[in-house]
Amino acid sequence: MFKEFKIRTKNPNVFLRVAKGHFATMHSHTNYFIDVTTQKMRLSEAKAVAQELVEYYRIHTIVDTILCIDGMEVVGTCIADELTKDDYVNMNAHQTIYIVSPEFVSGGQMIFRDNLVPMIAGKHVLVLAASVTTAKSALAAIDAVKYYGGEVVGIASIFATTDICDGRPVRSVFNPNDLDDYQSFKPSECPYCAQGEKIEALVNSFGYSII
Repeated sequence: MFKEFKIRTKNPNVFLRVAKGHFATMHSHTNYFIDVTTQKMRLSEAKAVAQELVEYYRIHTIVDTILCIDGMEVVGTCIADELTKDDYVNMNAHQTIYIVSPEFVSGGQMIFRDNLVPMIAGKHVLVLAASVTTAKSALAAIDAVKYYGGEVVGIASIFATTDICDGRPVRSVFNPNDLDDYQSFKPSECPYCAQGEKIEALVNSFGYSII
């Protein structure tokens, strides 16, 4: 059984739980499991993450809608609260921000029902994900926003392994610099599998299942 440990920051409510081993996601194999469960679901931690991310968007970015993927609705609500506070440097002060989540259909495509489309169409949309590693979910979100007539004004996450997605900057609280030996591989190119090392757990945005 793998053991988790914490990577801390100056803020006592902002830290990353990780475990080292051999893990499989839907799109890749990695040598770390990044556990962001409590950051997504515990209010104090969600607020702390929001405060770290909101500074990228407070002054220069208009945000009408926050599109939450990977179960990031609590963090998204905290970001919206920060962005709408009465602050003379805050471009979104006093404005209402929509918090929406996509519906997934076969093949992982994202859709929005007719009653949600007005919250995307013609709106400035911030895409918020738990992590951006292979970036496939973030790209799907960008494509969906474009399809429904919205404009993506930013991509934010708790953990990201890339600085750019579809030509847009990705802002994150943590990145591979916090995990010096972080590695991610296509399943067919995984060196751990080639060496006969068994996968320890299947992981996704909901958590992990030990094999």
